[in-house]
Amino acid sequence: MLNRLSVNNFALIENAELDLNNGFTVITGETGSGKSILLGALKLILGERADYAVIRDQEKKTIVEAAFTISGDHFARFFKTHDLDLENETIIRREINSKGKSRAFINDTPVQLAVLKELSERLIHIHSQHHTLELKNKSFQRSILDVIAGNEKALANLKSLYSKAKELTREIKSLEENKSQLALEHEFNSFQLEELSKLQLETLDYENIEKEVERGEQFEEIKAAYQLIAHVINADDGVLNSLNTVLKTASVKDEQIQELLERIRSVQIELKDIGAIAEDDLSDLTLEPEELTRHINHLDAFNSALRKHNLSSQEELKDLFDHLSKEINDSSQIDEKITEKKFELEQLEKKAKVIAGELSDKRKKSAKTIEKQVAELLNQLKLEGAKIQFDFQAMELSEHGIDDITLYFAPNKGMSPQVIEKSASGGELSRLMLVVQFLLSQKQQLPTVIFDEIDTGVSGVVAQKIGEHLKKMGDTMQLMAITHLPQVASKGTHHILVKKENDKGFTKTYLKPLNNEERIEEIAKLMSGSIINDAALLNAKNLMNE
Repeated sequence: MLNRLSVNNFALIENAELDLNNGFTVITGETGSGKSILLGALKLILGERADYAVIRDQEKKTIVEAAFTISGDHFARFFKTHDLDLENETIIRREINSKGKSRAFINDTPVQLAVLKELSERLIHIHSQHHTLELKNKSFQRSILDVIAGNEKALANLKSLYSKAKELTREIKSLEENKSQLALEHEFNSFQLEELSKLQLETLDYENIEKEVERGEQFEEIKAAYQLIAHVINADDGVLNSLNTVLKTASVKDEQIQELLERIRSVQIELKDIGAIAEDDLSDLTLEPEELTRHINHLDAFNSALRKHNLSSQEELKDLFDHLSKEINDSSQIDEKITEKKFELEQLEKKAKVIAGELSDKRKKSAKTIEKQVAELLNQLKLEGAKIQFDFQAMELSEHGIDDITLYFAPNKGMSPQVIEKSASGGELSRLMLVVQFLLSQKQQLPTVIFDEIDTGVSGVVAQKIGEHLKKMGDTMQLMAITHLPQVASKGTHHILVKKENDKGFTKTYLKPLNNEERIEEIAKLMSGSIINDAALLNAKNLMNE
């Protein structure tokens, strides 16, 4: 329920505070007084985009604030999802600064406009005059059935399945289109993979092979180096014998000489070890021309592959090998993939058709009940004998089901129902929409509904019946109606007057809740114009008491 509305610096409204009540509230005012401005302010609460032009005083912010009483049970998930404080009285606020920048708040917490809209659309519904034309829209006609029949869950499941089916269809089409290209790529990739397979990348270490090739190519030089080392150290005139001579002939009792000789003995040990290793390695040093040739061939093929694929290491070639293997495997399995996805699509379509069939049965069953309810309610609104009829034609499966639904309307007894655009006047459409909105509001459980001149095109007794119907709706919900008709205004439990006045050279719009005496005067004015006499006041009282 909307408890309070505050509007500041919005169009012609300088500052307005409204405390609102449950039940049926009527809003009246002369043409041009600013009733549409009030709706504009409420539409900001509903998340509509802000317009810089609505700012009255460019030096101040425009602020529209609405306070709602909400049920924690129904909204707990929303507040938890968006990390917002859940309060019994929830305040929604929009601010627009002089640069046209808009900000949205829920309980003083800044939120994205989409979040505000998600909440406010569950709290309030504004039915403007142009919404009556929705009756001619087949999508709206279908939604009447689905909302009243409670088909939301089934529709959500159907839309999910249909969306998945569309995605699978796109995947299948893409696979089939790529099949020939993949066949060509398969042949080329297989050739490259075969080349890489010959490199034995998982078993051969090309870093070691490169070292072996380098040693093989320098065999004679390496052999000569070992020989030289061994000869210089171990020959009769080599270093070791020369050092032995030094140790024998230079042994004197001198501390510094003895220190040097000790160091020579240490060098001798290291040189003997070096000489032994050189002789052992020399004896083990062999050259196998066939093995060297094999290593060279492997290395040439390896380096050729690196250049061909613009790579720099064995690991990168391994990654390429794995990638090509996967590509070949994928391309070889494309027919299998297509078959699998077609089977999956077939199963999804079967499930969707089952849900669509159940949905269609439920719609047809609900249609009969709705047709009866609408006829009874239209009869109360002085459309005796009027009726609607939902026509069902089969169509291909879509996210909405398998029903092509058209709403037919006969506004008078004895007439055959026809499509709405050919069968209804403006007043008849208004009454039909009022009945439809009444039935929808009972199912949608909207706390607050606002009708903007739903009574357009009617007068007299019909207008009175509409007023009575709106009052009845107000017994179970918070309902507001903007009207020019005294028959409708007189049925309100509460009454707000919108008026425009000049104040020190500025035009301002005011919102004023009326007491009982003021209501009588306002309704009398609606009946007789600006000149109010005793007869008009008496008629207004009688109208309010009927």
